[in-house]
Amino acid sequence: MDTIELMYQENILDHYKSPRNFGRMENASVHHHEYNPLCGDELDMFLVIDKHKKIADIKVNPHGCAISVASASMLSEEIKGKSIGEIEKLKKEDILEMLGIPISPVRLKCALLSLDTLKNSILIFEKYVNKQV
Repeated sequence: MDTIELMYQENILDHYKSPRNFGRMENASVHHHEYNPLCGDELDMFLVIDKHKKIADIKVNPHGCAISVASASMLSEEIKGKSIGEIEKLKKEDILEMLGIPISPVRLKCALLSLDTLKNSILIFEKYVNKQV
């Protein structure tokens, strides 16, 4: 294993042990829960979306493997302050690049749970919540 891959593994373990933006939020614009039945990973995501359609705040409450938790933590740091338009452009490759290590096909759903939850949260906001504001 090379030094760079080891560094990324340490980063994943750090995010797993101390997830950033961890918790719940009462004043969220949207809250969404996703579950990965293949491995049991779960993620609750809380977003505050401001009047400019930017992520003003985010909380994640992940439960699962190191890849799933680290992915949610890293993504939460990445999207804070970004617009919905910028978020809609995020792809699976962006998540894999953030993680920085090879992800096996079996672990891919774990890595992408956070992106799926985020994209579905935005869809819910756009379809239901935004129309009520």
